[in-house]
Amino acid sequence: MFQPNRTDGLAPVRQETAVAGAYLTQAFFWMFAGLMLTAAVSAAVLINQSFYDFAVGLVVPIILGQLVLVMVISFGISRLSATLALGLFFVYAASLGLTMGLIVSMYTSTSVATAFLSAGAMFGGAALYGYTTKRSLARIGAYAGMAVFGLVVALVVNIFLGGGTFGFIISAIGVVLFTVLTAAHVQRISSGQLATQLGSADKAAVMGALLLYLDFVNLFLFLLRLFGGRR
Repeated sequence: MFQPNRTDGLAPVRQETAVAGAYLTQAFFWMFAGLMLTAAVSAAVLINQSFYDFAVGLVVPIILGQLVLVMVISFGISRLSATLALGLFFVYAASLGLTMGLIVSMYTSTSVATAFLSAGAMFGGAALYGYTTKRSLARIGAYAGMAVFGLVVALVVNIFLGGGTFGFIISAIGVVLFTVLTAAHVQRISSGQLATQLGSADKAAVMGALLLYLDFVNLFLFLLRLFGGRR
């Protein structure tokens, strides 16, 4: 995908940097668009009682639908058009706004703002590291991705244990895992590896946006669980 670095001129290096930046810029653009949609729907849930009641009444089907959407995009991206994949991503982002609105309503506005700013700072730092480091993060990213499955199991177990110290440990691990995944995903996108794997820059941008979106949202949620003040 990229031309190898050369020592007889700067043009190939500049071209490589420009292409890498283009991949990452497009992925970040769709990611931020998805986050804005999620925030808008969450705000509607918080300020409109009818919308809130709608989200509460359908919370289980909504969550199941979200899981289906993520799997369809993740495992079917090679067979989907980039436009359809992007549309499904925005449907997912809108539906997540419903559940996010319910979650946020349980915490004080100050703790929500603190968690959001903290997540933004950690996400930005990890993304910068992933973009600038020369060290390959593929292996540690793969390990972190596998560890997420164990984290999900631990979250289910914690529901029956009722939180406490175990819940705090899970949340701390979640913050670490998604910080690592942010750096690994940014490197994978900016290096062109994702585009090479999918065979399409447009599909890579959508898939990259989904990965980064999930990284940020999970960082925010785990930080909120760690430090959020309940209403």
